[in-house]
Amino acid sequence: MSAVAATSQSTSAVRTDHVSRHYRMGESLIRALDGVSLEIPAGQFVALLGASGSGKSSLLNLIAGLDRPTAGTVSVEGRNLAELSREELAQHRLRTVGMVFQSFNLIPSMTVVENVELPLRFAEVDEKQRELRLREALVRVGLSTRQRHRPSELSGGEQQRAGLARALINRPRLLLADEPTGNLDSRTGTEILNLILECNRSLGMTVVMVTHERSLAERYAQRMVFLADGKLTGDAQATVATPLSEGNAS
Repeated sequence: MSAVAATSQSTSAVRTDHVSRHYRMGESLIRALDGVSLEIPAGQFVALLGASGSGKSSLLNLIAGLDRPTAGTVSVEGRNLAELSREELAQHRLRTVGMVFQSFNLIPSMTVVENVELPLRFAEVDEKQRELRLREALVRVGLSTRQRHRPSELSGGEQQRAGLARALINRPRLLLADEPTGNLDSRTGTEILNLILECNRSLGMTVVMVTHERSLAERYAQRMVFLADGKLTGDAQATVATPLSEGNAS
């Protein structure tokens, strides 16, 4: 068992206390999040569910340190993100959190290797370690034979595999996935979710996944958290499925 997995049951990865995020749009006040309190134990796979505009992505952005709350607190591994400097937040996003996006967010002019390696360069990891981590990440997501290709030469599933490898490259303890299958067909989406579930299980990685598809949440997550109009409306345990092999994916 990994060090992360060994400690996952006794620690909290994420905690929000009455967190709100409000925006002004002209004369209107938009309550993207409105008093959400939530605790996620380390090592848990949580799905955030709700319709568009329910606050799912807003909550994910606060956990990632991409945005700051209007009120309340967001703590990751016991650190209140509001108390961190800009430089400390950058380190939080670089080392503690990995992010997977619906739109992949790969740099078009870079190859797979260059896209995946980018966080290692920002973290100033030496060349030998970079090579080892790159090999490990690309093997994990099944892209060893596509590493010199650019995003335009990849399928949507391959682009998302590259995005996942980039999210994993600095060995984060928390993986945030914002609609990771939104731009994929059902078979390819299943393959990506199997990879994410395997990271959760084999690495003890905490996973917080935004989705509007309850069937996916029930199939992959341990827990489902429901949001509507910026408020927490439900919290339920889910039955975790056994990952499907790619050959059996449907």
